[in-house]
Amino acid sequence: MKYLPIDKKLFIENRKRFTAHLQKDSVAIFNSNDEMPRNGDNNFPFRQNSDLFWLSGIDQEQTVLVIAPEHPLPEYREALFLRKTNEHIVIWEGHKYTKEEARAASGVQHVYWIEDLKAMLPVIIHHSKTIYINLNENDRFSTEIVYRDERFAQELRAKYPNHHYERSGTILAKLRAIKSDAEIQQLSIACDITDKAFRRVLKFVKPGVMEYEIEAEVTHEFIRNRANGHGYTPIIASGANANVLHYIQNNNECKSGEVVLLDFGAEYANYSADMTRSIPVNGKFTKRQKEVYNAVLKVVREAIKMLVIGNTIPKYHEEVGRIMEQELCGLGLLKAEEVKKQDPKQPLYKKYFMHGTSHFLGLDVHDIGNRYEPMMAGMVFTCEPGIYIPEESLGIRIENDILITEKGPVDLMAKIPMEAEEIEEMMGKRAVAV
Repeated sequence: MKYLPIDKKLFIENRKRFTAHLQKDSVAIFNSNDEMPRNGDNNFPFRQNSDLFWLSGIDQEQTVLVIAPEHPLPEYREALFLRKTNEHIVIWEGHKYTKEEARAASGVQHVYWIEDLKAMLPVIIHHSKTIYINLNENDRFSTEIVYRDERFAQELRAKYPNHHYERSGTILAKLRAIKSDAEIQQLSIACDITDKAFRRVLKFVKPGVMEYEIEAEVTHEFIRNRANGHGYTPIIASGANANVLHYIQNNNECKSGEVVLLDFGAEYANYSADMTRSIPVNGKFTKRQKEVYNAVLKVVREAIKMLVIGNTIPKYHEEVGRIMEQELCGLGLLKAEEVKKQDPKQPLYKKYFMHGTSHFLGLDVHDIGNRYEPMMAGMVFTCEPGIYIPEESLGIRIENDILITEKGPVDLMAKIPMEAEEIEEMMGKRAVAV
């Protein structure tokens, strides 16, 4: 791993929090992600299952964590199973965890090789009444691929049909949504690396550069600062491309007079930042571009104030929508009299701002959490209003990452340049240097 070691106390505490929610005489089992083939003889880069990482800190393929807190044998109450290395693996793939290293990283004292799981699992399960299975329950998730945890769950149900089954996902959605201080530290590092990449881009962007060249500058800065890489596929969208919400081709030339929308976030220790900025390619916003930019910025600032304990995402989105309506009217994109007559279920502002303002952030860029329950201290949300005007080949989005606290919202990206004038000033210094 490129990132610095994380204190095992985080994962020990996470397991305690999770175990406290288990039914009596139960076992919970977690698998690492699959190693996904890229072509005939190569896999995609491995990324650990977020739930397994949150509970163990083990960042390696072919890993299984078993938690059975009331098992009669202490060595089975927390058990970690690892891929056993050999000389061939060392030569071709490099170092893998030793048992001692896994204990040091996770705090799990009983570590075994993965081939021992087949013999040990029946002993664990037969002394349990309930089996907690771990499936991907992020409501944004949809796939036809049968992944490792799903295959494992099917095997368990077939082999142990008389056990009672429960979902780990409902527990983890509540627990992972509340970030500990140690997790906020990792997220803050990811935000700091993202800040460095953005400042690098401000010095680099000028008319004639290609979108993929900007992406390369971002990637360079991420990797040189110990990030895993990108938390998600970066969006580098110049001109009309900014009106495509998930534009990832990043293959067009950035031209003078255009605004380029930059949506990227570093992933550090598997925790992801998520930032968006919109900057003028030639270093200077036109009057109209700045009007739209400042309208979005005003919505951002008002929306951040509403990310407080007790608010809910649906209510919050409605409030942000009303603020956006006012700004769109001020820009001449909507008419106040038409807004008064609109269908509340199909608000007119959706023509120019068609996505939500915020989502949970953490180990996943769209992290798990219950959007219908009140916001709580320790939750982290993005805040990302935007205005998209295809007829003007202009799209503006501004996004920061916000921590909810007892004292109000804390902007984890507060030091990243956001004011239009500050962006112009920094790009102007670049122009002088050139």
